Amino acid sequence: MATDMKQAIDSLENALKLQIQANTERRAAKAEREEKEFREKLMRSLSNKTELDAKASQVKGTQDAVRRDQLMTLMMAGF
Repeated sequence: MATDMKQAIDSLENALKLQIQANTERRAAKAEREEKEFREKLMRSLSNKTELDAKASQVKGTQDAVRRDQLMTLMMAGF
């Protein structure tokens, strides 16, 4: 009888250990997926920022060119 109880307790202990291990593995896999998704979003965000910075630089260059042309026009009008 004591042996049967010990076997039952050992069986429950093993089942619990397996359940804990499975839960740990699921959590680790989920964390890995979430980290991968975060990194992908971060890369897209950086890509978008780079594109926006390039467009802003282009707009600023165009604005500078317009100002330069206006200044040249004003300077030429004075001669």
